[in-house]
Order: sequence, then C-alpha cells, then structure tokens
Amino acid sequence: MKIVINRCYGGFGLSNIAIKMLKNIKNDNNFDVRGVDRTDKDLIDIVEKLGEKANGIHSKLKIITIPDLIDYEITEYDGYETVEEVHRTWH
Repeated sequence: MKIVINRCYGGFGLSNIAIKMLKNIKNDNNFDVRGVDRTDKDLIDIVEKLGEKANGIHSKLKIITIPDLIDYEITEYDGYETVEEVHRTWH
C-alpha cells in the first residue's frame, strides 16, 4: 500500500498545481484537499508525476510503501509525519 506523507517540519500541503490537478481529476472544484485520503490513487499519481512540484509551501512530500492490510496511523510532530502500525492498548 502506498501512502503520501510529509517529511519536513511545517505540515502536509500540496502546491497550487497539484491541487488544481486533483480537483480536475475528481471533477469537483469544491473538493477539500485538506481531508484527502493519503492512500488516494489520484493523489499518489499526482505526487509521483510532479515530484517536488507537488510540495506545498511548508511540505516535502514522500510516498512510502507498507504491507497491505496493515492497520496504520499517521503521526506527526510539528508537521513532520511518520507512519506507525497501530498496536493494541489497554487502560
């Protein structure tokens, strides 16, 4: 499974050209890219195609691959993101 994450401090974001491409593909000018699924095939295709030109002002996007069917979560510290496998917790 491919996932798009941000690998610098500042936070996930897309460039204007990447946003326009995604809205065009989705055929929805009101599509909210802030809530986009990071495994969205269209998002991944755009990041692969544009490379660094897909980065927002304070982002450095990277596509990582993890095994399918892994229960994961994206954690962040000041916008720098990491993908972690979800483990069981009891309190």
